[in-house]
Amino acid sequence: MNIHFIGIGGISMSALAKICINKGYNVSGSDISSSPIIEDLKRLGAKIYIGQKKENITDDVNMVIYTAAINPNNEELIEAQSKNNILVMNRAAFLGQIMREYSNSIAVSGTHGKTTTTSMLSTIFDEKKLDPTILVGGNLSSIGGNVKIGHSKHFITEACEYVDSFLNLNPKIAIVLNIEEDHLDYFSGLEEIKASFNKFGKLLPHDGYFIINGDNPNTRSILHDVEGKIINFGIGQENDVKIKNIEFDEDGFGTFDLDYFGEDFGTFTLSVRGTHNIYNATAAIIASYVSGIDLEDIRHNIKDYYGVGRRFEDKGYRKGAKVVDDYAHHPTELKATLAAANSIRKNKLWVVFQPHTYSRTKSLLTEFADAFYAADKVIITDIYAAREKDPGDIHSKDLVDRLVYNNIDAIYISNFDDIVDYLDENIEENDLVITAGAGPVNQVGERLVARNN
Repeated sequence: MNIHFIGIGGISMSALAKICINKGYNVSGSDISSSPIIEDLKRLGAKIYIGQKKENITDDVNMVIYTAAINPNNEELIEAQSKNNILVMNRAAFLGQIMREYSNSIAVSGTHGKTTTTSMLSTIFDEKKLDPTILVGGNLSSIGGNVKIGHSKHFITEACEYVDSFLNLNPKIAIVLNIEEDHLDYFSGLEEIKASFNKFGKLLPHDGYFIINGDNPNTRSILHDVEGKIINFGIGQENDVKIKNIEFDEDGFGTFDLDYFGEDFGTFTLSVRGTHNIYNATAAIIASYVSGIDLEDIRHNIKDYYGVGRRFEDKGYRKGAKVVDDYAHHPTELKATLAAANSIRKNKLWVVFQPHTYSRTKSLLTEFADAFYAADKVIITDIYAAREKDPGDIHSKDLVDRLVYNNIDAIYISNFDDIVDYLDENIEENDLVITAGAGPVNQVGERLVARNN
């Protein structure tokens, strides 16, 4: 079997390619540029094409895998679809087929927190020596990257709702961390998003588990006709699993107690910051517990989770100011990240934000304008287009105007090097600088810290 991946350098596609290599398939793939992920795949034996041309679909290719981000006019995709002897499958459907091989498959969904919760689960299972197969949307140092190929019944993966991708999966345990308006270039609005999450829950078998953030106002309406056991968690007293006695130390790390259907599960301590991570941890604890892991092992192992790349990731210091990078690219994520930042002792809080996609920036402009009140100084740079073309009706300056109207100290700077220069001239000792966004804005912090050398 020869399998070709269009966009093989992506975080999720590369993980699937590595699984296929491990299973003995011949793997090829293409991407628009090289990267450390691409070089790693080459070392594992994958044949890589830089540039996506129809000639890359050679006569010996049996299957082609593509992602939702691939344009329908992509040369390779059109070429593969034109050949009767090639099976063409999207990434999510292919992942769903792989999940069928595992009796305990866990799929982590939600508008925010998927990568962190998947990584927490991975740490709990891996330190228990359960040898899970893991697909995570970031670089987790404990597994040496974004994928771990195990040899047990356990499979842990993120489940993204964009273009209904997660409806192709086959979970035994499904987690919904939260539901909010997002991906409005695909969904018509919140009601359609909730309907999609309900369909996700209906994928569960009767002996499965639907683990839900019961405090989120949009989750209660997705529970009808779900066959699996529903477990709601949160601070609210109506939840099955109640989060109690939340406290933070001077570094912002949380401790909390859990009441599980009336049973005292005791205290859990985290090594990551923020209330949002207490919710993420609770979901991971419940999924681990119903998977049969001893409670004391869960308690010990989750404390050993120290974060994943681009999730409040410490990058270093410059002039005594701490530099952190975070993947936050939705208003709710930004609020959670800045709330976590405010639990840390500091002087001024600087935020460098790169909006992600034109559609999200336009549809959630008001929400973005309300997300930065915790910051002392905000720098907005150009919108990262990702899969979109510039429609010409939204610009980062529009967000800056809204922020200034809200009496937030905000400016627009387009060039990353200019942002670094501005920060270097103005930051002071004990300031905290956060770069935020799903695009390459992390380079700002890296370039700033690099000036120490």
